[in-house]
Amino acid sequence: MAIPGAVGASIVDYTTGFPVATTGAAPNDDHEAAAAGTADVVQAANSRSLFVSAVPHDLLEDLIITTAGGYHLLRPVQTDFDSRLVLYVWLDRVLGNLAVARHRMQKLADDLVAT
Repeated sequence: MAIPGAVGASIVDYTTGFPVATTGAAPNDDHEAAAAGTADVVQAANSRSLFVSAVPHDLLEDLIITTAGGYHLLRPVQTDFDSRLVLYVWLDRVLGNLAVARHRMQKLADDLVAT
């Protein structure tokens, strides 16, 4: 499934920072560093009470980091077991559509769990 405007993407084990799979480009041409950064951001969001919802059993859905030239989207893949994976997409700000990218990432995450 293509995401219009995607510059690069990866699946990251956020407990280790290891890139399980990558495609396209990565910031600074370094998928390993991008995966480690993804892991740091997700761990920070999951561990800080500042980002915890007041709604019981409410889980982190996605994180969006904006820059002048693009968006960095992170979406945890919810599973029945350990939920260690995160989808990461680097989206060009001019060529991409944030709403479409979020919708497609949700579908990709759901498809990963279903297969």
